Amino acid sequence: VGIVTDRDLSEITPSPATTLSIFEINYLLAKMKVGDFLPKRQKVYTIDADAYIEEAALLMREHKVGALPVMSKGELVGIITETNIFDAFIEIMGLKEKGCRISLEAEDKPGVLADITRVIGDLGVNISRIAVFRNGTPLAKIVIRLNVYDGSPIAAKLREHGYNVLAVNSYAEFQPK
Repeated sequence: VGIVTDRDLSEITPSPATTLSIFEINYLLAKMKVGDFLPKRQKVYTIDADAYIEEAALLMREHKVGALPVMSKGELVGIITETNIFDAFIEIMGLKEKGCRISLEAEDKPGVLADITRVIGDLGVNISRIAVFRNGTPLAKIVIRLNVYDGSPIAAKLREHGYNVLAVNSYAEFQPK
């Protein structure tokens, strides 16, 4: 299994300054097979079809590759690309759903997330997505997506409970125009 990149293709394509005619170029290219320009001794990283999306993202990031062949029982069953990872991120974060986004900082300790969700639940608001970002400090950034358009009453209640609300945004701000 190997991957041919756009860089590989550009390396085998004749320069625009070539003295070959378009017919000669087409003739030469028509005779080439993928295996002729597949990089030799190329290290190909693969991912199992049962792996989680975040495992694929991490593997792609660690090895600085834009795609991974997807394998199942030793057989190639597909390919996952950076675009697929972005699509999953958009879905996970609910960017195409109506509602609002509240960003806040809170202590990174047991029970804090439960308290935040209780405060929101007591207001009768549904949490559609939640993400916690840790940066090695005692504070974590929490991003909550809700099924209501106006998040200001929820933000006010969170502030009453001592939470540092950083931003409240309507989902409409994240939608393609």
